[in-house]
Amino acid sequence: MNAVYPPQEDSELLLEVALKEIKPDDDVLEVGVGSGFVSERLKDKCRFLLTTDISPYAVKEAKKKGLNVIRTDLVKGIKKKFTLILFNPPYLELDKEEKQGDWFEKTIDGGKHGIEVMVRFLDEVKDVLADYGRIILIISSYNIPYIFEEIKKRRFKFEIVARRRLFFEELYALRIVFSQDR
Repeated sequence: MNAVYPPQEDSELLLEVALKEIKPDDDVLEVGVGSGFVSERLKDKCRFLLTTDISPYAVKEAKKKGLNVIRTDLVKGIKKKFTLILFNPPYLELDKEEKQGDWFEKTIDGGKHGIEVMVRFLDEVKDVLADYGRIILIISSYNIPYIFEEIKKRRFKFEIVARRRLFFEELYALRIVFSQDR
């Protein structure tokens, strides 16, 4: 099995929304770059683009595509602030029998309700999100309502900006901003 997540419907949804959202003066961070499918198409449409991935295989793929990439868990160690952050996280909840303990599993297993990786991301992303920055997060119908509660708890506001229905689930692209009214 491939160790890098191949572009799927969720990757296409993230790209579609990112192309509408991106501005020439944006500093963009794609968390979990995977195959580089999205960032490769965005790198010439913004001021600066950085990608991250925990997988050494994904980092290697991103480098082959000429992307700036850092091997890290989510945004750990990054000090720069970004105006647009993109994340197509692992959002499935795998059963014990489905777990292989390999790199590919990390690309799809989101933990309980499929949201554990997203919750860690939401806790860490404020450190790298510029004032009035935007986040595009891909989620699945399997993650609802759990992820909405976690987003609100962290004082983010969100809206569904796009969706894609598959035969077994519905995918959503959320546009998330930090609530400025404190």
